[in-house]
Amino acid sequence: MKKFSKEEKSWALYDWGSSAYTIIITTAVFPIYYKASATEAGVSLADSTAYLGYTIAIFTFILAMIGPVLGTIADYEGMKKRFFLGFFLLGTFSTALLAFVPSENWLLMLICYIFAALGATGANLFYDAFIVDVTTEKRMNSVSAFGYGLGYIGSTIPFIISIAIILLAQNNVIPISTTIASRVAFLITAIWWVSFSLPMFRHVKQIHYIKREPRLVRQSFKRLGKTLREIRQYRALVLFLIAYFFYIDGVGTIIALSTAYGTDLGLDASSLLIVLFVTQVVAAPFAILYGRLANRFTGKKMLYVGICVYIVICVYAFFLETITDFWILAMLVATSQGGIQALSRSYFGKLVPKENSNEFFGFYNIFGKFAAILGPLLVAITSQMTGKSNMGVFSLVILFVIGLIVLSRVPEPKSHESIDKVSSV
Repeated sequence: MKKFSKEEKSWALYDWGSSAYTIIITTAVFPIYYKASATEAGVSLADSTAYLGYTIAIFTFILAMIGPVLGTIADYEGMKKRFFLGFFLLGTFSTALLAFVPSENWLLMLICYIFAALGATGANLFYDAFIVDVTTEKRMNSVSAFGYGLGYIGSTIPFIISIAIILLAQNNVIPISTTIASRVAFLITAIWWVSFSLPMFRHVKQIHYIKREPRLVRQSFKRLGKTLREIRQYRALVLFLIAYFFYIDGVGTIIALSTAYGTDLGLDASSLLIVLFVTQVVAAPFAILYGRLANRFTGKKMLYVGICVYIVICVYAFFLETITDFWILAMLVATSQGGIQALSRSYFGKLVPKENSNEFFGFYNIFGKFAAILGPLLVAITSQMTGKSNMGVFSLVILFVIGLIVLSRVPEPKSHESIDKVSSV
């Protein structure tokens, strides 16, 4: 921690807080809770997994549509923090609201999940863009990986508490039902998220910006249009975004549907929660390791490593049958999940012009979110057509292979050059 500045640590602590949402709502407790509710209501396992995939596609489509526009407006002085706050409040409030949705109303549950996810992913758009304000290009790999590492470590604490409450309720040690225990976990998530976001609001400021001008929204659309018309000059950035579109699609889909997939295989909730907890613990040092290795071998080469690991994961998932197999798969995910996301963020941060970071991170968001539509839909359609969830996961190999091929054509930034210099390569 001593190696990082106050601004860098405050920025990274938001990952410590918000990652509770990722593990408890996106990955672990909520999917299991939702699957149980849908099954109780008579929805088949394949259909409930498909409905979750469609839900993810809906909220990612909405954010993908508004991301670049909001990002362009946020480049103006003082606007980045306001947009970040707005999405943050939407996400934390909707997460807390999940605790009050009747367990039998699985459809309303998914609707609340849409708003919670919109808030969480929307806030992350502006959080990612703040990386250019808190550190230098030379330190971006380390700082980005540090954020992901803290996120994995920090999320284990509310996760442990949530698991303990759920397991104690299942074994009748405490006088509450498993349903109520899961709802308590949703409240814990919201409280944790809010508490560790306070340093971000207090110490992180928008340093790089465009001075405000009359008709701010109108001017933002003009700037966005100008960027799109001149997109050819950003060759390296565009190629990277295309590669990112494909490989991050597979990563996000595996994260979002992992517990639902495990449930379809017959794994019980307790085993899934324990596996996910260990995954978080193992992922933390590997995320930091990716950052260190990127400084030695370049971020691009480490992205190659991460993509190849995920190809192995998809192939192995096809043959998944036992809890031991699921443990092996989870540990493979843990080795690269944080690293590939951290280095994607820092690699992109080095390419973008800093005063327009929100606009370009808006494109980063739209490529990532549109990708998150394709992956879940691919899994959902394949699962329903074949009646087997493992076929859906195996189909994601296509996305990783395409991403790897396109990434190989992205010019490597030299000596932390700006996008204008890189684009001429």
